Amino acid sequence: MPADILLAASGICKHFGGLAALSDVSISVRRGEIFGLIGPNGAGKTTLFNVLTGLTVPDVGKLTFDGRRIEGLKPHAVAGHGIARTFQNIRLFGSMTTLENVMLGRHLRSNTGVLGAVFRTRAAVAEELAITRRARELLDYCGLAARADDLARDLPYGDQRRLEIARALATDPQLLALDEPAAGMNATETAALKALLERIREDGITLLLIEHDMKLVMGLSHSVAVLDYGEKIAEGEPEAVQRNPRVIEAYLGSGFA
Repeated sequence: MPADILLAASGICKHFGGLAALSDVSISVRRGEIFGLIGPNGAGKTTLFNVLTGLTVPDVGKLTFDGRRIEGLKPHAVAGHGIARTFQNIRLFGSMTTLENVMLGRHLRSNTGVLGAVFRTRAAVAEELAITRRARELLDYCGLAARADDLARDLPYGDQRRLEIARALATDPQLLALDEPAAGMNATETAALKALLERIREDGITLLLIEHDMKLVMGLSHSVAVLDYGEKIAEGEPEAVQRNPRVIEAYLGSGFA
């Protein structure tokens, strides 16, 4: 596999009963790029995301991340290798503070065992202080520093989306996978999200995103893949993908194509 390819999926197939959710899907995500994954509803995008992040085991196919095979690994093991994700439906701990939500993500990289946490050893206390400090840095990075002590459920919708991103960043990922991060956002919130994602990419993290906001995904992505009925029908630079007759047909019908 070329050194610039961070994530490669090859020949991924997944069936649910008689339904072929994914059929021989292959994608390659280069280090440092923003890779967009689009397609009509029911095209298989979230199933592919779930396969890539360990929530779903493929029936057939190969997944390679940073030179390691990862298909079949549990989600925590995939996260440990350096893939973090957010979900289409927000999954925050609403009764915990904004700061505590980010700290939870950071605990993936902690070394303190159960005994250290129970007996409050010097190393455990030092590590907890470091986790808190890093969580505050990430809240500031995502524009949420002023909301650190607010309960997650009390945040405005756009802030909840950015909190999910901050929590994912707390795991120190090489690749951040975002499932419809702009869903439900207004124009102002979407613009702020776009700026944040561009900053994350500039700071060295590769991004993979599902998104229905075509203006956003085409404006952000370096490469785009298109799924339709579980099959990949196009992949390439955004301008070329938008002109592809099969993509036009999938979104608008054969008359437009």
